Amino acid sequence: MCQVNVFQAKTELSRLIALLENGSEEEIIIARNGTPVARLVRWNREETKNRIGAAKGLFRVPDDFNADDGAVASLFSGDKP
Repeated sequence: MCQVNVFQAKTELSRLIALLENGSEEEIIIARNGTPVARLVRWNREETKNRIGAAKGLFRVPDDFNADDGAVASLFSGDKP
């Protein structure tokens, strides 16, 4: 862990990011007037699970789900259902 001031962080941001990327540092503390105010850490991308089909089996679509399609369509066309 290293600590830099805000000015150093602004002027050396690319170098600080490189230190995180290559594993030389795990975190970098950014301080203002010697007081830590922020922490710069490497982004660890979390592996996302396949979300397609995640709700499979949790609910059932009724057999007559589309039964009122004609009535709904007539509302958009101005006809009476």
